[in-house]
Formats: sequence, structure tokens, C-alpha cells
Amino acid sequence: MKICAAMSGGVDSAVAAARAVDAGHDVTGVHLALSRNPKSYRSGARGCCSIEDSNDARRAADVLGIPFYVWDMSEEFADTVVDDFVAEYAAGRTPNPCLRCNEKIKFSAVLDRALALGFDAVATGHYARLATAPDGTVEMHRANDMAKDQSYVLGVLTQEQLARSMFPLSETTKDVIRAEAERRGLQVAQKPDSHDICFISDGDNAGWLTEKLGAKPGQIVDESGQVLREHEGAYAFTIGQRRGLRLGIPADDGKPRFVLDIEPVSGTVTVGPREALDVDHLTCIKALWCGAAPTGPLECTVQLRAHGEEHRAVVTVQGDLVEVTLRDSASGIAPGQACVIYDGTRVIGSATIDKTA
Repeated sequence: MKICAAMSGGVDSAVAAARAVDAGHDVTGVHLALSRNPKSYRSGARGCCSIEDSNDARRAADVLGIPFYVWDMSEEFADTVVDDFVAEYAAGRTPNPCLRCNEKIKFSAVLDRALALGFDAVATGHYARLATAPDGTVEMHRANDMAKDQSYVLGVLTQEQLARSMFPLSETTKDVIRAEAERRGLQVAQKPDSHDICFISDGDNAGWLTEKLGAKPGQIVDESGQVLREHEGAYAFTIGQRRGLRLGIPADDGKPRFVLDIEPVSGTVTVGPREALDVDHLTCIKALWCGAAPTGPLECTVQLRAHGEEHRAVVTVQGDLVEVTLRDSASGIAPGQACVIYDGTRVIGSATIDKTA
């Protein structure tokens, strides 16, 4: 097959491309330029959108002996990932830009372009497993290495996209990947994994959002409405946050306080005890299904954070809404986060949390 290998400049995507070559495919490496001004995004080994990453990807392609191109996706990335991130925080929600990037860029815009250019599929260095069911449906499952499993951020993929995707690292652990990269002579063998948000160069999310949205003063209050202090912008806070509140006034019981609610219009941030963060029900919107949507109440598990635990749940689809009743309570869940639904190791789909109760 003719394969477009998405090469981020890291060790995972480099080895994924190498394995596609070993499997006998006609492979072309592609690196995504996601910033109109690359210096404005993170630089150094912790990023995935830097000039250094582009150079690392090119060197890896040279070692593998495959053609290499840089695709300018900066406009699409700004419109669908960065602007969405800003808008979600302005509305008091907590988005996941990596999940949105997979949905809108890596497995939509890139796949569309690849297919238009005659490629059969896109290969990436994500840790997830694909399997074909007896009825021909392509199923996505958790990776064998649970410590590296990335099925949560891939839960937005549709059946059509999964059928055109390849995850060559699905059965492998990270230490094996690094050792393999060393044997292949890939300079990225010991390159650190990327962290944080690639388009915030210094990792200061609150400062970056303040630059984009401006100061919007509001108040931090307790559950009774007592004003504890003023703040410069509600987007500097997330549900469940404890550190950095700088309240000064201790709670009556002396226990730590956490962010319970963010009201974006007034800018009011409500804080309270940890137990007030517990939720048992989620109402979700914007569902995306990896195959067919559940037709009745589904006993399953859900994952609510990229590196969070699984919770037993019952999921019911009601028109455009996905109602999730948690059999195991979750804590600190914020609107805007993704609820990814699993049946065992199989990913059923993903929806955006709209309300919690």
C-alpha cells in the first residue's frame, strides 16, 4: 500500500514509519507545519511543533530512505485547534487541544489530503490497536502498553478514518521502541516525550490566555457567596484546581479548597471542599462514534481524562445527547473535557462533557 507516515519529529512516529517500510509499503514521510511563525510555538525537546522537530523528522526520513515533505497546516490548526481552545476557556470550559488536533488535523485534514494525493492510509506513532471484526468493522482497542495507551485522544475517530489508519506501535512498549530506534540509527532514539500544549511556548497557559483574551476581573467566592478575593480572569482556573488560588482566608474547617464552578459571564469562581467535586452523572454533546452508536443502555467504562482512571458507567444515547450515569463517582470533572466510552478494551466513541451532576 501507499502510506503517508505522519512524522512529528519524535521517536514514536519515526519507528512507526520504519515499521511501515519494513512491512513492504511504499512510504512517504510528512511533517505538519502547524504555526505560521514556528518560533511562536514551543521550542526544544518538550514540544511537537517546533523547528527542531521538523529537522528531526527530516533526518529520520533520510535514515529510512523515504521521501519527505512538510505540509503547511497552520491555517487549519489555528482555526480548529487554537481558536477552539481560546473560545472554550472563554466560555468557562476545559478543552483538550490534543484530542481536537487528532480529530480536526491529523485524522481529518491530513487524511483528506493524503487520500486526494493517492495514498491508501496514514500511519502514525500513536499507541492503540486496530482489529477487524467478523462483520468487517474496524475496531480500535487500547494499546498493550497501558502506560502509553493513547486511545483516549483517538476516541474521536470515525469508522471511515479508522479504516484508513495504521498504528504500527500497537503491540510494543516504549523501552522497546527506543531500543529499536537505536538499532536503526535514528538520532531521536532518546528524545524526551512531548508534554504540555504545543502552541503555548512557555507552558504558562493562564498567561497565554490573558494575552489572547485580556484581563477580565472577577471574584473568587465560597459556597455561601462570601468574596474571598478578586482575580484577573476566570480562564486561569479549572474545575478541581487547588494550587494557585491564593485565597488568604482559610476555610472554617481548615481543609483545602478546590475550584467547584466557573461562571464565564460574571467571571465568578466558586471554591469549596473536595467532596463537593464528586459527580455521578454527565450530560455529553458532540458525540463521535468509532462504529455504530449504542442503541440501548450500554454497561461500559468511561475515561474522563487523558491519563485518568476508568469508571464503570451506563451510557444512553438520547438524540444528540449522551447521558452517562457513573457507577463509580468521579471527582473534579469539568465541562469541555472528553468522555471516551469503552467496552472492555474497545473504544466505542467519544463525546464532550456539557454538564455534570
